[in-house]
Amino acid sequence: MIKITGGKFKRKKIYTITKIVRPTSSIKREAFFSVIESYGLKNSYNFYNGKTFLDLFAGIGTMGLEAISRGIENVIFYEKNKDVIKILEKNCIEICKYGHYQIINEDLLSSNLQIKFDNVSLIYIDPPYLKYNINNLLEILKKRINNKTIIGIETSIKDTFKIPNDYKLIIKKKFGKTNLSFLILT
Repeated sequence: MIKITGGKFKRKKIYTITKIVRPTSSIKREAFFSVIESYGLKNSYNFYNGKTFLDLFAGIGTMGLEAISRGIENVIFYEKNKDVIKILEKNCIEICKYGHYQIINEDLLSSNLQIKFDNVSLIYIDPPYLKYNINNLLEILKKRINNKTIIGIETSIKDTFKIPNDYKLIIKKKFGKTNLSFLILT
């Protein structure tokens, strides 16, 4: 069973479907939000208040739900698997306030991310390892996000992902066979 690691819903269990998804581990979630909060303090920026979290390849919604628990206003989840979306919806009903989340059933390989990016402060990208070209997604995002938006990307250490020129690496953390990279526009 997976539990929220911080904030208002700390220790709350969330539903999962382990045969289809690989939920982000608690240690990676803690690290992600620790980096975000530290960066926000250093740069006098609040990533939560009135802001939106974009959870790409959301799965059961672990990262977006964690963001809600920690005070983010809204979450937009992108997930293409209908069976996974049923679990995601169940989790959102348990944790999110009505109207503070949106689930988009769409394959990100063919998506242009047609949403409002005005208040998106945090983006988490966690595709199935070694199956997606993240750079194509980053190209789409760079035209829509602002220069304060932080993008967290979870990849396999075997992934050949290269940081595009328009982005700057804030920090990269390694967790066993996984890398967690934090990017911001230059």
